[in-house]
Amino acid sequence: MAKRTGIKQNKRAQGISNPRLLPLKDAAAWLGLTLWAMRERIWAGQIPVVQFPGGRKMYVDTQDIEAFIQMNKRTII
Repeated sequence: MAKRTGIKQNKRAQGISNPRLLPLKDAAAWLGLTLWAMRERIWAGQIPVVQFPGGRKMYVDTQDIEAFIQMNKRTII
């Protein structure tokens, strides 16, 4: 019998070292936002989401995250 370590395994992306689609929680963490701040940006149309037909869960494309970062870069003088 396997010993339990108390560490929760990530079952979302088993075997995938760099998934392109991230659940909202992971996308928010990538940007340093709370989940609700991430949802507000989605509702405002700033970040698009991917939803599979018949599904409720939303995913964010990592390329869209990178585009959002590029669009919001500012130089402060």
